[in-house]
Amino acid sequence: MATFISVPLKKSSEVDLVKPLSKFINVAYQASDEQGEYIRAVEELNKLRKSAVGRPLDKHESSLEVLLRYYDQLCAVEPKFPFSENQLCLTFTWKDAFDKGSLFGGSVKLALASLGYEKTCVLFNVAALASQIASEQNLDNDEGLKTAAKYYQLASGAFGHIKDTVLSALNREPTMDISPETMGTLSTIMLAQAQEVIFLKAASDKMKDAVIAKLANQAADFYGDAFKQCQYKDNLPKYFYFQEVLPVLAAKHCIMQANAELHQSALAKQKKRFGEEIARLQHAAELVKTVASRYDEYVSVKDLSDRINRALTAAKKDNDFIYNDRVPEIKDLEHIGKAALVKASPITTPLSQKFSDLFEKMVPMAVQQAMTIYNQRKSDFVNRLVGTMREATNLCNGVLASLNLPAALEDLSGDSIPQSIAEKARSIVQQGGLQSIEQLIKDLPELLTRNREILDESLKMLDEEETTDNDLRAKFNQRWNRTPSGDLYKPLRAEGANFRSILDKAVQADQVVKERYNTHCEMIALLCKPENELSAAIPSANPTKTLQGSEVVNMLRSQITKLDEIKKERETLEGEVKAVTFDMSVSFLTALARDGAINEEQLSSTQLEQLYGAYNQRVQASLRTQEELLGQVQTSHQEFSNLKQSNAESNQREEVLKKLASAHDSYVEISNNLREGTKFYNDLTEILLKFQNKCSDIVFARKTERDELLKYETAQNSTAAPLSECASSAEHRSGAQRSILQRPSLSEHPSSPCRWTNTSAKIGLCKQPFRYPDQLNSNHISQLNNKTSSGKCLIFFPCRYYQMPMGYNPYAYGQYNMPYMSYQATPGQAGYPGAPPAGQPYPGYPQHPPQQQPYYPQQ
Repeated sequence: MATFISVPLKKSSEVDLVKPLSKFINVAYQASDEQGEYIRAVEELNKLRKSAVGRPLDKHESSLEVLLRYYDQLCAVEPKFPFSENQLCLTFTWKDAFDKGSLFGGSVKLALASLGYEKTCVLFNVAALASQIASEQNLDNDEGLKTAAKYYQLASGAFGHIKDTVLSALNREPTMDISPETMGTLSTIMLAQAQEVIFLKAASDKMKDAVIAKLANQAADFYGDAFKQCQYKDNLPKYFYFQEVLPVLAAKHCIMQANAELHQSALAKQKKRFGEEIARLQHAAELVKTVASRYDEYVSVKDLSDRINRALTAAKKDNDFIYNDRVPEIKDLEHIGKAALVKASPITTPLSQKFSDLFEKMVPMAVQQAMTIYNQRKSDFVNRLVGTMREATNLCNGVLASLNLPAALEDLSGDSIPQSIAEKARSIVQQGGLQSIEQLIKDLPELLTRNREILDESLKMLDEEETTDNDLRAKFNQRWNRTPSGDLYKPLRAEGANFRSILDKAVQADQVVKERYNTHCEMIALLCKPENELSAAIPSANPTKTLQGSEVVNMLRSQITKLDEIKKERETLEGEVKAVTFDMSVSFLTALARDGAINEEQLSSTQLEQLYGAYNQRVQASLRTQEELLGQVQTSHQEFSNLKQSNAESNQREEVLKKLASAHDSYVEISNNLREGTKFYNDLTEILLKFQNKCSDIVFARKTERDELLKYETAQNSTAAPLSECASSAEHRSGAQRSILQRPSLSEHPSSPCRWTNTSAKIGLCKQPFRYPDQLNSNHISQLNNKTSSGKCLIFFPCRYYQMPMGYNPYAYGQYNMPYMSYQATPGQAGYPGAPPAGQPYPGYPQHPPQQQPYYPQQ
C-alpha cells in the first residue's frame, strides 16, 4: 500500500525558565511558606522543557508522553504567571519545521515573547510525533492498526486546534508551518490516513463488502479534500505546491476510489448485477493504472492491480459465456455511500494521564489580582474606620484644650503647675524635646533628594535609550522593525510619573509639618524647661478656693473621665479592627471555577460588610456618645466659668495653660508625622531602587536587541551584492520570493494527473527557495555562515519571513495601580496627618505606591 505521510518536528532554541520565573516568585511570594516549593517547581519545569524540546525524540509513545506532559504543564502554568512582552517576558524561538535553510542563511525562525506561541509549537510537535509514531506501526496486526488510527486522529485534532487558535495566541503572522491554512490541510491529511487505517482493519476483519466500500469511499473523499486544499487554497502561496505530498495525496485518492469500486463490485455480484460488477471493476482498473503510470515512485499498487485484474477477467468471462448482462456506463451507476468512522480527537487538557501540576498550590493570576484589589479594599476600609476614630479623638482633645480642661479643674489654687500640664511637660522631655523634632526635620530634605536622584537617573536611562532607538529608526526606516522604545516604555513612564506626583505631595506634607512646628515651637520649648522655669512662666492668679468641692467641678471631672474611657475603648477597638483576617482566595477560586470569572467587587464588598459591619456600628455609637458628652462638657464649663472670679490675671493664666496643652498635643502629632514621613521616604527608596533595576534591565535588553539588529545591517550590507547577482533586478526590486528551482507542474485533478517534469527528488527530500536580503532578519544573520545539514521530511512548505521579534526582556514591569498601605501609628495617638490648625488644612503624606506590581500580588 502507499506510504503514509508524517510531519517533521519543529526545533527550538534553549530558554532559561529558572531565572525570570524564580525572580518573579521571590518578589511575589516573599512572605509565603511555599516559596521554596515554587522555586523547585520552576527547576522541574525547566528540566521538563529540555526533555520535551531540547533533544531529539524517538518515534515512541514514551517520547510523546513527555511532550504531552510539557504541554499540559504549559496550560496549567499560563494563568498563574503574567507572561507577556512587557511583564514577565520569556522569548521563545522556534524554527519553521519545513524549512531546511538556504545557501546564504539559516532556516526561518520566529521569536516571540508569548507563552501561547510556545504552547502552539509544542502542540505542533505533539501532532507531528503522533503522525510519526502512527506511520511506524505494523499494519499487518490488529494492535498496530488500532494504534495508528488513534495517533492519526490525535494528530488531526492537534493540527485542527492550532488552526483555530494560532492567530489569537500569536497576535501576529505566524511562520508558514503553523499558519491556519497549513494546519487545516495537515488536519485533513491526518484524518484521511486515520480513515484509511480503519478501512484496512475492516478489510482485515473481513467485514461486509458494503461496509468496506463505504469506508474506502470516505477515505478517498478525505484525500480529495486534502489534495484540493494543498493545490487550490487561495491563501496558500500560488507559486508553490507541496512537492512531495501532492502526488501521494493524488495517488491515495485514486487508490481508495479503486478499493471502493472493488468491494462495491463484489456487492453487485452478490446481487447478480453482473454488468455493474464489470463496470466498477473496469473503473477500478483505470484508477490503479493511472497511479502506476504517474505515481509509481511514491506508491506501489501492484498487488491491488493484480487483484482487480483477476476479478475483472473472471467477471467478463462469466458474463460473456453465461449471463450476457449489459455493462452500464460508470456515470450511470448508483453512488457508493460513505461511512466516516474517525474524527479529530478533541484537545482538552490534561492530555497526559500521568500529568500532575507542578504549581498546584499556586493560585491563578486572576485570583492573585483579585486578592491584590481585595487587600487594598480591606486596607482602605480599615483606614477609613481607624481614621474616623482618630479624627473623633483629635476633635475631643481639641475641644478640651480650648476649654483648658482638665488643667482648669486642677488649677483652683492659681499658683502651682497643674498636674496634667506637668505630666505633658515630662512626656515631651522623655521623647527628646525640640532636638528630636529638629533632627527629623533636618533629615527630610536629604531623604527627598536621594529619592529624586534615583527617580531622575531611572528615567534618564529610558530617555537615552529611546533617543538612540529613534535615531536608528530614522536612519534605517522600515528596516528597524522592532517595537519602538517609546511604546514599550509607556508603562514605566506612567509609573515614574506616579512616583513624581507622590514626591510632590510629600514635599507639600513636609511644608505643612514645618509650618505647624513653627506655630507651636515656642510653647513646646517652654514645656521642655525645668519645672521652676515653667512655673515662673505661667502667670499667677488667685481664684476662690470654694469651687474645689462644688457640684459643677465634680460633674466636669466625671464627664472628662467618661471621655477618657471612650478614647481608651477606641484604642482597643482599633487593635481589634486591625487584627481581623480572612482568606478570600478560597472564595475567589470557587467563583473562578464556577463562573469562569471573578466578580471581585461584589464578593469583596459582601465579605467586608460581614467582617467589619459590627465594628462600624460600635464606632458610630462611640461617636454619638462622644458628641453628647462634649455638649455636656461645654454646658458644665460655662457654669464653671461663671462661678470663677473673673479678673485679668486669671484670664491670662488660663490662656497660657491652653497654649501649653495644645502645644503638647501638637508635639505628639508632629513627632508622629515626621517619623511617618521618614519611614515613607525610606520605604520609597527601596521601591525606587526596584524601579531603577527594572529600567536598567529593560534598557539592557533593548541594547542587546539593538546590537543584534546592527549586526544584521552589517551582514546585510556584506551579502547584498552577491545575492543580487543570483536574481533578476526586477525580482529584487519587488521583493517577491522566488525559487531558483523550477517547480514541476501538476494536473488540476487526480482523475487526470500529469507526469511531473522533474522527479529527481524522492519523498522527504526538500528544496529550499532562494532568500533575498530584504527578506532576512537578525535570526537568519546569526546563522549566516552556518550551513544547516539537509535532513529529510515528507512534507515541504514554502518559507515566509517576518519582522524582527521583540528582544529578550527577563524582567517584568507594569503600572502601579494600587496605593500602598498607609502608615499605622501607635494606638492612641493621632494618625498622620493629624488635625490641622484652624484655617490650615493639612494634606498629609501621600499614600505609598504598592510594594509589588499587579503581577506580583501580595498573598
